[in-house]
Amino acid sequence: MQTVLISGGTGLIGRHLSAMLVKKGYEVIILTRDTARHKPGNNISYVGWDVNQEQIDVAAIQRADYIIHLAGEGVVDKKWTEARKQEIVDSRTKSSQLIVKALRDNENHVKAVISSSAIGWYGADTAESKKQGFVEAAPPSPEYLGETCRLWEESIEPVTALGKRLVKLRTGIVLSNDGGAFVEFKKTLPLGIASIMGSGEQIVSWIHIEDICRMYCYALENEQLHGVYNAVAPTPVTNKQLMLSIATAIKGKAFIPIHVPVFVLRLMLGGRSIEVLKSTTVSAAKIKQAGFQFLYPSIDAALTELGKK
Repeated sequence: MQTVLISGGTGLIGRHLSAMLVKKGYEVIILTRDTARHKPGNNISYVGWDVNQEQIDVAAIQRADYIIHLAGEGVVDKKWTEARKQEIVDSRTKSSQLIVKALRDNENHVKAVISSSAIGWYGADTAESKKQGFVEAAPPSPEYLGETCRLWEESIEPVTALGKRLVKLRTGIVLSNDGGAFVEFKKTLPLGIASIMGSGEQIVSWIHIEDICRMYCYALENEQLHGVYNAVAPTPVTNKQLMLSIATAIKGKAFIPIHVPVFVLRLMLGGRSIEVLKSTTVSAAKIKQAGFQFLYPSIDAALTELGKK
């Protein structure tokens, strides 16, 4: 039985991915700051680490065949003060640096590291990206999230010098009933309101929770994959299309679409409103060319599945 060590394994993607890996026959070890909070389960165990103290369970590193690196503070969970923005960056870069150091300083047989990144790398749409979508070779945006993603990806890159295969997945908006953006999108529907952000014309590049977890497994199991891949469905939609599709799937025709004005979003979210209003069209061509097949390539397929639960 091969062993996968996961950082950030208690988050939305991590929980689903851990269960998927166990079903596929892997043993999963999850790095956590508080082992007492988590009860070991069927082939899932928890070991401690403390990024700020530069502490990590060395035995877990030595047991691992693969590492999946998901750790990082939530980008939109709290107001973007300067301190919070630095915390978001540090939670990604310092955790990467700790993993790199542990691999460098201890004998291990880790074959590959699969690391999370985000489509925040790309920034807002350009005339070219609107036509074909941002591709992985595009430079990072100079804005806050673009710079965060650049530092994030650079911080894990040294594992390649240690002989480890490295895959980075730039993840879009993850749709899941268990948390994240989809739950937020649905909040006003019990009131019969579909909340469209601003004009609603901004493009949302999304992915179903099962497909993002399947993509991590695919990257782990296929040695030909290395470097950066966009983890988005092949059919991005406008915010308006997304919200109306969600409302129709849940409420039928019993809802009223309401545009939330830009100034209201800015008052409510501050700097985070930039991300809600930004249009980012991202291409899934590279991962498809690598052989990955989406279970939920369209928003209708994704919402039909999510609506069953």
